[in-house]
Amino acid sequence: MASAGLRQCIRDVTPYLVFIIFVSTFGPLQFGFHLSELNAPQDVLTCAVKSVADHVASQPDTSLPQCIPMNEAQFALISSMYVLGGFIGALVAGPVSTQFGRLLAMRITSVFFILGSSLETLSGTVPLMSAGRCLSGIGAGAATVIVPIYISEVAPPNERGLFGSMTQVTINIGLLITQTLGFYLSTGSSWRIILGVGIGLGFAQGIGLFFVPESPAWLAAHKDPEQAVKTLQRIRGAGNSIAEEIQHWDVPAGLVDDEAATSLLRDPEAPTRRDSSHSKSSSTKTVEHVGFFAIIKDPQYRPAIIAMIGIMFAQQFCGINSVMMYSVSLLRGVIPMSSSLLTIMISAVNLIATVACSPLADKIGRKTCLLLSIAGMGSSSLVLAISLRMEVKVLSAISVLSFVGFFATGLGPVPFLIASELVGTEAVGATQSWALAANYIFTFLIAQFFPILNTILNEKLGGKGWAYFGFTIFAAISFAFVGAYVPETKGKKDADEVWGRTRRVD
Repeated sequence: MASAGLRQCIRDVTPYLVFIIFVSTFGPLQFGFHLSELNAPQDVLTCAVKSVADHVASQPDTSLPQCIPMNEAQFALISSMYVLGGFIGALVAGPVSTQFGRLLAMRITSVFFILGSSLETLSGTVPLMSAGRCLSGIGAGAATVIVPIYISEVAPPNERGLFGSMTQVTINIGLLITQTLGFYLSTGSSWRIILGVGIGLGFAQGIGLFFVPESPAWLAAHKDPEQAVKTLQRIRGAGNSIAEEIQHWDVPAGLVDDEAATSLLRDPEAPTRRDSSHSKSSSTKTVEHVGFFAIIKDPQYRPAIIAMIGIMFAQQFCGINSVMMYSVSLLRGVIPMSSSLLTIMISAVNLIATVACSPLADKIGRKTCLLLSIAGMGSSSLVLAISLRMEVKVLSAISVLSFVGFFATGLGPVPFLIASELVGTEAVGATQSWALAANYIFTFLIAQFFPILNTILNEKLGGKGWAYFGFTIFAAISFAFVGAYVPETKGKKDADEVWGRTRRVD
């Protein structure tokens, strides 16, 4: 059984598909890259110190100022501008990709990455740096909406979980690249090289996208079945059947070379079966795209929006960003290495765990992965709270690493995947926009208020670790929510089957 599944996976995964996934995931990679690009060089960038990495000798000759004088509030403004840009990008990306196509939308994100990185690299003032960060954020927010949709529409149905996890994998790669560059280049004006790498990544993405096709599902939904079939057949490879994937497309039989698909399309009973097995929302004959505000008003789509907001709440309020932000201070003195090296190590563990867990969504299901992840992170939060209260630093270190591991099993990759499976093609863009907008809001709340609340609780109650009891409670609430309101999408053909609705006939 396992060997048969492996053989099918090998047949499904063509070199062209691998190339498409590789190019498209440059967007999420840059999300991770820009998210942490200022972390390592913060002190050098703000003129607080001359060098973070003492072993780096030479400095590049540049007419630009070596650093930009700013206080903590100004640096916080620069950081928050990225979140603001991401929120804007997440809001507009869904409607743009739905109306004009996934490919054009991804190309637009590469322009924002190039412009944003250029402004950051050449900036000498806080306003200019803030503007660059905002533009990069718009590209990043849009990419995290569009790319998961695109991947879900080009990946083979049985491997969508595996390929969907590539979004989170490449985000972690971006984090690791930035932190590694920061370790070597956080000195003098070399921090500009770190930001300049973002320009190169944007250009690489833009060039690569000239060789990437439009989503076949989007083409089919926009009355171009001939191009949709040709594109899908090229992605799947000559000789591989696409019959099952195009059953719900309005495709004339003469366009299909696949004998199985041609037979199915010519079957006089096939239209009836297609109408009865696919909802109006997934039929390419009557596609009406749903907007950002319209989707929340429609009772057919509202459960999906509520489910996605709840999942994004769980992703942030289970405490992952608090751990990623403050792991250095928690582990200082436990492991004999610099803060920069420790950050690199945690990012590497996060990347390895994400890659190792990427097949889980297709094997045990999306919902099971989420529940396992939430339960593990809640347990890790409880252990971390206790270890901080008892000042057991080794146990604190183990708890932090378990946070990373359990996050990678579900809450990291699954939210990017499952949103595109809860609704039909006509509502995917709006659903992803709602999900990522909620994610950015929750991320901002944690980043802005966790340090304040953590300090208040520790001072009022005495000792450390009280905030993580709160994360444990949030994890319990999230576990109950996912168990009750989030359906399993693994193995389901369309949104109606996911939600157990009666399929409508036109």
